[in-house]
Amino acid sequence: MRALVYGLAIAGESTARALLRRGYDVVVVDDRIDGDKQDLASALGVELLQTPLDPGALACQFDLIVPSPGVPETHPIVIAAQREGVPLASEIELGYRWEQGRPDGPRPILAVTGTDGKTTTTDMAVAMLRAAGLRAEAVGNTDVPFVDALDSDLDVFVIECSSFRLAWTERFRADAAVWLNFAPDHLNWHASIESYELTKARVFSQQSATDVAVGFADDPVVMRHLAAAPGRRRSFGRDRGDYRLEGSTLVGPQGPICDVAVMGRSLPHDITNALAASALVLETGLAGADAIRAALAGFVAQPHRLEEVGRAGGVTWYNDSKATTPHAAAAAIRAFDSLVLIAGGSRKGVDLSPMANTGSHVRSVIAIGEAAPDISAVFADSTDVVVAESMADAVALAGDRSAPGDAVVLSPGCASFDWYSGYPARGDDFRRLVRERLALPDSPTPSPVEATA
Repeated sequence: MRALVYGLAIAGESTARALLRRGYDVVVVDDRIDGDKQDLASALGVELLQTPLDPGALACQFDLIVPSPGVPETHPIVIAAQREGVPLASEIELGYRWEQGRPDGPRPILAVTGTDGKTTTTDMAVAMLRAAGLRAEAVGNTDVPFVDALDSDLDVFVIECSSFRLAWTERFRADAAVWLNFAPDHLNWHASIESYELTKARVFSQQSATDVAVGFADDPVVMRHLAAAPGRRRSFGRDRGDYRLEGSTLVGPQGPICDVAVMGRSLPHDITNALAASALVLETGLAGADAIRAALAGFVAQPHRLEEVGRAGGVTWYNDSKATTPHAAAAAIRAFDSLVLIAGGSRKGVDLSPMANTGSHVRSVIAIGEAAPDISAVFADSTDVVVAESMADAVALAGDRSAPGDAVVLSPGCASFDWYSGYPARGDDFRRLVRERLALPDSPTPSPVEATA
C-alpha cells in the first residue's frame, strides 16, 4: 500500500511514522520545503517532494492520501484526490481504524468538537477520568496526535476534534461525543459555512445506536444535528438541558454532580465546559460525581484562555489570546461588568459584529492588527475606539483608558498571523508587556478560565 502524507508538520510527521510502522510505502509532499523538513524526511527514510504542477498525476500514484490539518479542503491535492477517487483520511480516521483492530479490543473514545472551548473541555474530561483512576490522554488537536497515543498504556482517549481532522473521516466515531457550539470560523479552510457545519456534524452522524451524543442546548445548529443523532441524546446548558445549573449546583439526569463553589472560577463558560465534560464521563459510566468534584477542584486551564496576568490600581489584566473567533471573544466580553477590550488581528473571512452585540459595558476598544479597521467599524457606534500600531502601544492605550474595577482583556476575536507566529506568541508578548508595565515578575500563574459559549 502506498500512502501520500501531504504536509510535514506535527501531525504529518506522526502520521508518516505510524504508516511506516504498519508497513506502508510512504511519500511526503509539502508546499514549503526547508532544511529542517529535508532532514526530518531523511531521518524518517521517506521521499520528500515539492508540490507538483499536476496534483492529479501525483494522486493517482497512491492508495491513500492523508492531508495534514493545515491543508484546506480547497487545496489542489484534495480536489485531485476526490476527482480521481483516491481515498482521503485524517490522522484521527487512521487512528480509529487501527484502534478497532487492536488485539485486546478497542478502548473507549470520547470526542469533543465545537468552534470554541474544545481544549478546556477536553482537558476537564481527562482530569475527571484520571481522578476516577483511569489512564486517559488528550489527543487529536493537541500536542499528541491520536496515532501517536495508540501504543500508549491508556484506558481511554479523549479526542479534541477540529473540523480539519473531522473533514476526512468516514468510519471515525466516539462512544460519547459532545458538540459545544457552532459559529462561523475557518472560512479560509472550508469551501463554505455549510461545509464547515457538515464537517462538525460528523461527530454525531457517524455514531452508532449505542453511542451518546451531547449537544449545547442554547445553540440551534448543534441541537438540530443532535436531534438526528443515531444514539442516545443528551443536552447541556447553564440554564437548561439534561445537564444544567440549578441554584449553585451542577446537576444531571442522575442528580447533583457538584457545587460551583468547588471550581476555581465559575463564569458562565466555565460552567458550560464543566457540564459538557461531566456529561461525557457520566453518560459512559467512566467516572462518577466524586471524581468530577475532585477534578474541578484542582483544574487549571492552559495559558492564553482568560489567563489573569496581573493586577494593579484596581484593574485586572487578562490574556485571552486563544479567542481567535468573534464567538469566543463575545463570551469573554460578557464575562465582565466593565472592561477595556484589545481586539483584532488577522482576518479569517468572518463577521466580527457578534463581538459588539454584547452590551454597553465595554469602556473602550483598542483595535489591533490587520483587522483594526473592521474592529473599529463594528464598535464605532457603541464605544470609544482607538487603533494601536503595536502590542506595546495597545497595552499603553488600554492602561490609560482603564479605571478601577475594570478588566483589560486581550480577546482578539481574530487569528494572530499578521503580527505573530500564532496565538501563543501573541499571548506571551501581551503577558510580558503587561507585567513590565505593572513591574511584576515574569512568572504568573494561569487562572482556570476559558472563553467559550
